[in-house]
Amino acid sequence: MLAAVKGIIQGNTVVIADDDIREYDGAEVVVTLLDYPQKKAKRASVDWDSFALPSERGKNVDEYMKEMRENDRL
Repeated sequence: MLAAVKGIIQGNTVVIADDDIREYDGAEVVVTLLDYPQKKAKRASVDWDSFALPSERGKNVDEYMKEMRENDRL
């Protein structure tokens, strides 16, 4: 049997206003949240440059790649 009731979450308890639900005490249930708060917290951005060691090649990557690809054909 499937029964749907309206309730409110308080802490880790679902409070239900209907008294007739008491006859199902101890039964296994499925709780569906109809309206839940959306988390809109922004993640802190990651400083990817802190994981790399600066080098001359990194500063001039466009020229480096052009130089590498110029002579790649026979």
